[in-house]
Formats: sequence, structure tokens, C-alpha cells
Amino acid sequence: MPLSGVRVLDLTRVLSGPFCTALLGDMGADVIKVEAPEGDSIRGQGAIKDGLSGYFAQFNRNKRSIRLDLRKPEGRDILARLIAQSDVLVENFRPGVLARMGFPAERLKELRPSLVSCAINGFGSTGPYRDRPAFDFIAQALSGFMSVNGRDGDPPLRSGIPISDLIAGLYAALSVTASVLRARETGRGQQTEVSLTNGMVSMLSYIATNYFASGTVPPRSGNDHSIAAPYGLYPTRDGEIAIAPPDDVFFGRLADVLGMPALKSDPLYATQHARVANRARINAIVGGQLAANTTAYWVETMNAAGVPCGPVNTVEKAFEDPQILAQEMVINVEHPGHGIVRMLGFPMKLSETPCRVRLPAPELGEHSDAILAELGYDETTLASLRSAGVI
Repeated sequence: MPLSGVRVLDLTRVLSGPFCTALLGDMGADVIKVEAPEGDSIRGQGAIKDGLSGYFAQFNRNKRSIRLDLRKPEGRDILARLIAQSDVLVENFRPGVLARMGFPAERLKELRPSLVSCAINGFGSTGPYRDRPAFDFIAQALSGFMSVNGRDGDPPLRSGIPISDLIAGLYAALSVTASVLRARETGRGQQTEVSLTNGMVSMLSYIATNYFASGTVPPRSGNDHSIAAPYGLYPTRDGEIAIAPPDDVFFGRLADVLGMPALKSDPLYATQHARVANRARINAIVGGQLAANTTAYWVETMNAAGVPCGPVNTVEKAFEDPQILAQEMVINVEHPGHGIVRMLGFPMKLSETPCRVRLPAPELGEHSDAILAELGYDETTLASLRSAGVI
């Protein structure tokens, strides 16, 4: 697999970090999840089935777990030995916490010169907000992202998923993978950092570029597109349909499908700028035509004509959709003692080295003995560490 032979030391919990390390594990890395005696808090969060949190299972597959009390000096000694034999360390503490535990950047480099360390935090390790607590909701708000969600006149709206955690996890996995390639070439590791807020700012895309060019603060546009029309959700005879004709060519196809080819030459609608300026009019025209038939009819007809469109699926319907099933975006994973767990599949499709689940999410401390044996600890020492509450 792409990351076979790469050992990742995972000091993360909840979501952003575990998502990063799960991605690395999906691509073959040996991920060792270091958990405090009480375990990752999401072991008890979300829907629990057969004694297992689906939330935990999803984001901690392909990992081994060691239960380690890092408040004890013996626990920190074990961590030092783990670092010395790892290629990557990922943590999502607040800035400075790892250093206060006795592992500043200089010591990490001493223990393993080729170590790639990745810090995931709320705001970054510099600046006036570095020590503030941060969660997804705060990052969505502070970054400006929330201000452009929702309809004009309504309050700002959060994304329904914890998007800043997920984006940070993706960026972290990318930075780790790139740094591992460099370390293999040069023998030198490096420190990488990703913050929830920076990730959200980076996602402002054309919203930001339009603001930079015009100086105009964009209003919330709901399901409309700020620089394209018609674009959004429209009622049909029996529900709703999402349509997304992004330019004049696609609009022309839409006009033909709707049986209104004259719209293509009408000066009110002939160009994208004209349609945006007359958004309410073109929305009313398109909506009136779409309401005359069913969602299924329009999805079939428009796709045949090359107009981007689709139904508005519920989560249940999405996981029944033949395309999503064909892409194996829902998989079944057997968890000993917990039965079969349905979870999300792999969005990265690699032809020669496909992602796969090699290990289900671990029980707390399930692999402590095996991992410590790999470090050279004997049975007597393990028994002593266990009786002292270190492991």
C-alpha cells in the first residue's frame, strides 16, 4: 500500500486528528493510537450499537491502541521510545502542550531526526488567538464561512457537518504525506501545522477572490449561486430538483430542455451577467416550467441533454443511491464482539494499491502489550507498568 512501512504515532482525539490518521491508515500506515487511561471521548459519543460508537469506529479504523498515562514519568518515557521508532507524530493539543509535556521540537528532532510532526489546532501557533479554545462551530464563524451560508436576510448558518475538522484533517494528511516523501529523500523531518480556522479561510474560494477584486462584502445567497443563474433548488410536481448550469453553454441546453429556446437570445438572459442581474425573473421562469413535471422526469431528461442536475436525497436515500453504492461509499466492517458495522467507504480510488480496512477500530488499550513488546519491554516490566497504572 502507498504508506506501508510508515509508522504514525497518533496523539489525537475527537475528530480532526483521528480523521487525518484514519486516512493515513487507510493508505497502509501503521497507526498507533495513544490514548489516555479514560480513552478518546468519542468512544462514548454518537449512536451506540452493540456497545460500539459508530462515530469512533469510523474515524479510528486501521489503528492499534495503546492505553498510556502520560501524566506519569514512565508513560512519557514510553512515549519517547515510541517517537524514536516512528516516522510521523500527529497531535491536536493546544499550542505548547506537547512541549510542556517534555517534547518540544528540539527534543523530537533529537529522538528522531527524520520525524514528521503535525500539529492540528484551532487558530495556529502564532497570533493573538493561539491559546483560545476552538471547535468547529467557532472556526466556521470566525473564518467568514458562516457569514455566506443561509439566505439573505436570515441569520448566518453553520454547515451541517463539522466541516472545519474534516478540512483540517485532509490538509494534515496531505502535509504529512508530502513531508514523509521529503524525509525519505533527505533523512530530515519537519514540523507541519494545520488549523481549523486557516482551513476554513482557504475554502472561501471565489467568495474571497470576488471580495479582493471588488471590495464588496458578499451577501448570503441561500441555494442561489452568487455569480451564476439559474442555479439552485427548484420545486417540481412531486418534490425538488437541484440544477447547476454554470455558464452560457449549459444554460442553452437548459433552455432547450425546457422548451424555451428563445431565452438564449433574450437580452435579459443571454449572458451570465444578465441572468444574475435578473435572477428573480429567470428563477420564476425556470421554476414554472419545472413544476409541470416530476423530479424523476427532469433528472432523466436534463442529464440526457447534458444539464447538471440531481435529486435532493436524504441521508437514507443517499445511501441507497445506485451510484453511491456502485462506488462502494458504504462498506461493512466486522468488529469482533460488536458485529458488522456499516461505515463510509474510501473516496480515494487507487488502481494498484486500493485503500482497505485492515483493522477495525481498536478496543481501548487492545494492543498495549504487543506495541510495548515491539519496543523491547519484557513481561516483568509490563506487569510492573500495569500495576502502577502507566498502561
